[in-house]
Amino acid sequence: MAASNHTQWPVPPKTTNRVLLACWLAILAEGYDVGVLGAIIPALAEYKEWDLSPLELGGLGSYALIGMLVGAMTIGTLSDRVGRKNMLLLSILIFTSTQLGAALAPTPEIFGVFRFLGGLGMGGIIPVAAALTIEYSAPKRRSFNYGVMYSGYSFGILAAALVALALLPTLGWRWVVGVGFIPILLIPLLAWLLPESLEFLMSKGRRAEAQRLAGKLGVTPFVDNHWAPAPVAGEALKPVGWKQSLMALFSRDYLRPTVFFWISLFCGMVLVYGLNTWLPTIMRKAGYDLGSSLTFLAVFSLASAIGGMVLGRAADVYGKKLILVLFYAVGGVGILMLMFPNNIFINYAFVALAGVGSISTSLVLTGWVADYYPSYARATATGWALSFARIGAISGPLIGGWIGSAQLPFQWNFIVFSFVALLAAGAVALIPRKPGSTNVIATDAPEKLESSSQRQ
Repeated sequence: MAASNHTQWPVPPKTTNRVLLACWLAILAEGYDVGVLGAIIPALAEYKEWDLSPLELGGLGSYALIGMLVGAMTIGTLSDRVGRKNMLLLSILIFTSTQLGAALAPTPEIFGVFRFLGGLGMGGIIPVAAALTIEYSAPKRRSFNYGVMYSGYSFGILAAALVALALLPTLGWRWVVGVGFIPILLIPLLAWLLPESLEFLMSKGRRAEAQRLAGKLGVTPFVDNHWAPAPVAGEALKPVGWKQSLMALFSRDYLRPTVFFWISLFCGMVLVYGLNTWLPTIMRKAGYDLGSSLTFLAVFSLASAIGGMVLGRAADVYGKKLILVLFYAVGGVGILMLMFPNNIFINYAFVALAGVGSISTSLVLTGWVADYYPSYARATATGWALSFARIGAISGPLIGGWIGSAQLPFQWNFIVFSFVALLAAGAVALIPRKPGSTNVIATDAPEKLESSSQRQ
């Protein structure tokens, strides 16, 4: 068996759960911020003070995503330079405080500015939370733990749909947006729960500090005052700068996977943000009332939350590539079937498949990115991949807006998004095995490899 290209220290379950809880709460807050626009777009479309066209509504959905493109790239890279914990807390402070500004915005332009500024913080959450979750998880549970952590994203979207159902009819869309400010109160709790990254401390040569933290956390290779894992190709125990972290993405070993990770994540973000932004509006055009349309968004997000954990566990056992290719394709079929006038409960089932085949698959894919690259480049790789994917995220709302402005039949939304899901499946299929792995199973399915070794 080839050595993994990651440090693999034993992490006590208590420490893992602590990191998972902190990252889950951070992702939950971001999920609400992401989901809130899709929840209020039907109300914004009828808001006479602003009188927005479908393309302008799609543009509003893209302001935050442009900010997320910049934020994922800069904060993900900075977290590998100045510390993952501090950048996570800063990201939360940025996007929660700007939610209040968006709620009070007097014009759509000012609303867009606050959404852009909030996007800077939202873009930084995922790469940093991904790196911390992968680092503090046992190798054979990384995809599952990542699915648990990222379920907060879907539950955040679900919370946005439920808050909209409760507040839109009586208090209006501004209150729905303003609720996104409340998670700012979580920052002191997260600062207490979340440890700094041991990988970050070691990459900066701060070994004594890492030893003290590891002893406090019960991470055993440091308890006996030594670094247990031996250095392997691509790893570094000496200080590593951001240039080395960035260059790893485009080195000979990682250039091809970088290209196909970026393409597949691009397509995944088109699905996530296109469907999340326009699903309630599309279903209204299909003849459902506002309450039923928001229920579709709730089903979409709830199914993706549960699906993320199920797919994460399946990816640990059967391999990430197999699970991702299969469920991107299944999601594409579910999206396409929504164009037909089915019974509402059948459409709920297809919406659930769409949620699993877009958000759940994309979260497993993001976790694979964080686990694929060397530890010193983990947050950088995730941040840059997500930054490129944000172009897809920006495109998703604009695609729906363009279809609406062109007065094309609403079914075209499902045809286009279904094609994107199939394109994502094809790109994932072209991702090669991890550099340094002599066995494809060793790359994707550690539990199966362990079982095989024990039988031998």
